Amino acid sequence: MAEQLEETHFETGDAGASATFPMQCSALRKNGFVMLKSRPCKIVEMSTSKTGKHGHAKVHLVGIDIFTGKKYEDICPSTHNMDVPHVKREDYQLTDIDEDFLVLMNDNGDLREDLKIPEGDLGVQLKKDYDDGKELMCTVLKSCGEECVIAIKNNTALDK
Repeated sequence: MAEQLEETHFETGDAGASATFPMQCSALRKNGFVMLKSRPCKIVEMSTSKTGKHGHAKVHLVGIDIFTGKKYEDICPSTHNMDVPHVKREDYQLTDIDEDFLVLMNDNGDLREDLKIPEGDLGVQLKKDYDDGKELMCTVLKSCGEECVIAIKNNTALDK
């Protein structure tokens, strides 16, 4: 039975790396990441209550979804584990905008055209700066199978 499970696992084509890893609640820190309500969040507030008569100190977490900006809260015993998302940041050079999609180039010169212009003020600023002819770098955050541009900055490497 175990051999059969392993076989089907390898047929999926992924490396088997999980999108999250467990961490004890008491080891989490402000500005770190945690999964709240199955969403990857940045911890913006944390408080620990004293141990009650039934034994466990509780940790109250407040987090902001790294993709939507929505606020989530959770309470967890300090000795329990919570899932922490693997979060990867990568900078890309903006080379073009094709309809609503960004044409981005990484350090190796590889192009990608699968990310949309971010919504809200960031997207408005990105379009304006691009239309003004500025060379931009886009910071892309990737976690739990989702990706989005979270920041833009002028590409100073090209100003030489």
